[in-house]
Amino acid sequence: MRRPLLESPALLSLILFLVPLILYGSTPHNAFINYDDPAYVTANAHVLKGLSWSNARWALTATVEANWFPLTWISHMTDVQFFGTNPSGHHVVNVLLHATNVLLLFLILWKSTKKLLRSAMVAALVAVHPLTVECVAWIAERKSLLSMLFLLLALAAYGWYVKRRSLARYFLVLALFGVGLAAKPMVVTLPLLLLLWDYWPLDRVVADSECSADRPGFGRLVTEKLPLLALSAASSWVTLYAQHAGGALGSADLLPLTCRINNAVYSYLAYVGKGLWPSGLAVFYPHPEYTLASWKVVAGALFLFTGTALSWRYRNSHRYLLVGWFWYLIAMIPMVGIIQVGRQAMADRYAYLPFVGLFLVAVWGCADLFDFLRLPKLAAAGVAAFVLTALASVTLVQVGYWHDSYTLFSHGLAVTTRNGVAEDNLGAALVQMGKPDLAMEHFESAVQFTPHLATAHYNLGVLKQQQNHLETAQHEYELALQFSADQLEIVQIRGNLGFLLMELNNLSGASEQFSAALRVNPDKQNCIVGRGIVEYRQGKLDSAVTDLARAARLAPFAPANFWLGKALEEQKQPRAAAAAYEEALRLAPGLTEAQQRLDVLHGIRQ
Repeated sequence: MRRPLLESPALLSLILFLVPLILYGSTPHNAFINYDDPAYVTANAHVLKGLSWSNARWALTATVEANWFPLTWISHMTDVQFFGTNPSGHHVVNVLLHATNVLLLFLILWKSTKKLLRSAMVAALVAVHPLTVECVAWIAERKSLLSMLFLLLALAAYGWYVKRRSLARYFLVLALFGVGLAAKPMVVTLPLLLLLWDYWPLDRVVADSECSADRPGFGRLVTEKLPLLALSAASSWVTLYAQHAGGALGSADLLPLTCRINNAVYSYLAYVGKGLWPSGLAVFYPHPEYTLASWKVVAGALFLFTGTALSWRYRNSHRYLLVGWFWYLIAMIPMVGIIQVGRQAMADRYAYLPFVGLFLVAVWGCADLFDFLRLPKLAAAGVAAFVLTALASVTLVQVGYWHDSYTLFSHGLAVTTRNGVAEDNLGAALVQMGKPDLAMEHFESAVQFTPHLATAHYNLGVLKQQQNHLETAQHEYELALQFSADQLEIVQIRGNLGFLLMELNNLSGASEQFSAALRVNPDKQNCIVGRGIVEYRQGKLDSAVTDLARAARLAPFAPANFWLGKALEEQKQPRAAAAAYEEALRLAPGLTEAQQRLDVLHGIRQ
């Protein structure tokens, strides 16, 4: 009998690959976002230089953004190599990775379960669900797409290994898992997910009395995963080290363990709620901290207990129920907030991998229900089409919010309350748009809602300094230093504070700030210039010339040459001073003071 057209694996594969390309077709017109994109691409000096051996070495050791993910850094460098800082190419790569993940998931499920249409439906849900938008539309979330890609490749390789076990095939699984961890450690739970995969659909878990070479039993299956578990342990240690070094665990010190556990318990329920009714999605959900209602924690606990009890009760008759449910529980563990990184309560991007389990439960469960009710295939197809169309419609709207930072964070404020991060980033977007007066109220709200948010204090300090409210600006910078754990951010704050103290004629304080910044980043050019200016004004001319000449050598920068000229002039070196002024004028022809000093020197020499 001829197979219906929609049951053609080739056609389904084509559709599943094309659907994400269509849904996310507008993203190449989107800008970079001012949240994380600067750290990952637009303000990352290593990434902006593109691919090179030195940058690759940096990627292998960097713990920027409080994580170790060299493959992600190399991926962003590759984008810059080909597309520069035009965001269109970066967005296209994200969409292609997502489409590839959808196709891979379909093929793996189909080959493992032999259920073509059910597998296609699970993959389609991943393709069109609005919770996926954050991973695809956000350039900084390349890490989630890459880690998912290599987890799926490892899962496919594991299926190949199970068919004929050999050391080479096992090593391939191990290698792909390692590469996935090098993209983002969220895939650290893969060994446990493979044990679930052994139970269903591979059917390798049997009673001891029924063990065989192909079905070795649970104990041997656990032993088989030990090398993978060792890799997970190593990755977890590196991740914790990187997060501690980057200060990302600072918020864990501020939030008691009980507070974090309560939010985690409720989040398991909240994610499912977002999955069933994906409205009010935001790039950042503020952590409830001490204000989470007790009934929400109780509801979350009841949900976890009920889901676990039902999946265990039907573990033999409906194996997919146990596998899908525990896939969700286990895959979510690294992101659920027991070890709190940042101030978010939850994040849409964290659902990318765990929701595969829930989609398995939903699709297989509905299919079994339709079979039990003896509904015609046309009715089942109609329900599937309705669900996918509804989800795709919401996704199209959600993709639109990611057009730029202003649109994204305006929407975030519209659907959340007391959101300091959204206030801060919306303020930064307004500053970039040339509307600092409108930004001020958002920065003030940000520090009110999230007092420990260092960037908000820094941004508020910058505006206050520009308005010549120097004492207020100094206070904000000092608060930013108190709360910041990011070394690059600290360098920037100290630099600004140093120049502000110079304006207040506190030269020793300014010198202290510049020197502290340079101990962290010895090549921070504006801090070297700032310290040189302080030394010039303190009469320490030799030190001033040393600093200013070094700053001028680092990169073309007219102020470095101008102040070098002034220091050399004070040292009675008119020829060297004139050369410095000439270089300053070459870089900035409108620098009138350099021209005036040069005219004076030429007059002296005549």
